[in-house]
Amino acid sequence: MIGPTLPDAGAARALSWSFEPGVVVPLVLIAVLYLRGTRLLGGLARTPGAVTFIAGWLVLTLSLVSPLHEASEQLFSAHMIQHELLMVVAAPLLALSRPLPVLLDGVPRFFRTRVEGFADRPFVARSWHGAQQPPRAWLIQAVVIWLWHVPVLFDATLSNDAMHAAQHLCFLGSAYLFWGSLSTDGVPERGGIAVLSLFTTAVHTGALGALISFARHPLYKAYAARAAAWHLTALSDQQLAGLIMWIPASVAYLIAALLTMRRWLRDSEWSVSRSEREPVGPAVR
Repeated sequence: MIGPTLPDAGAARALSWSFEPGVVVPLVLIAVLYLRGTRLLGGLARTPGAVTFIAGWLVLTLSLVSPLHEASEQLFSAHMIQHELLMVVAAPLLALSRPLPVLLDGVPRFFRTRVEGFADRPFVARSWHGAQQPPRAWLIQAVVIWLWHVPVLFDATLSNDAMHAAQHLCFLGSAYLFWGSLSTDGVPERGGIAVLSLFTTAVHTGALGALISFARHPLYKAYAARAAAWHLTALSDQQLAGLIMWIPASVAYLIAALLTMRRWLRDSEWSVSRSEREPVGPAVR
């Protein structure tokens, strides 16, 4: 699709790495806080979830700093790849690692007391707890995905750095909530809800991808002139982006749904067998 030589400077720009302070500084800060937090647990090797956190952080960093980021400003399809890496790869890895306690331990004591005090406020605690519930986390992510793909908003991210950053934060934050809400540890009954959340997410994101793919005219005007530098029409670039959301991303959600269902059935079977093995107490007379 993309030849070995690039036709103009706009396309060549997509081969450069991006080191925007607004992106690099938060990524480095997160890494430093996590490393500081692991010291209380005896280092990275003894920190549960450290491997998945590092993997998630690397995917997050590569998607925002590598040439993919610059390519995403030239091609809608590259932008879609970036978003799927954030929401379907980085977010579940980070959520699985459960990094928040470790990150909080890495915050200097003076600031930590302030953060803990803010987090303990009833409104903040209730809001955070409510957002982590599966139906609400599902709805938050669904609204974020569909809202940011409204053409006017999506086009605005290419000319406004603040909106672009807000879009990425919304995608990553809502996906982190969504994947974190699927945990069934200690609550096997939530397995069915988790499977349903994953399956319906595959359906609605696939539907959005199909709508983008089968549109008869370019929906995102900002990419219309930029795709030509890559020997693509705006419509073919849009169709490719829709297919990326429709097929690979939907398959990832479906695979996660199958794995979750397998674990749910296994835990349910174990719970039943355990209850059958437990001795029955004497009858009450």
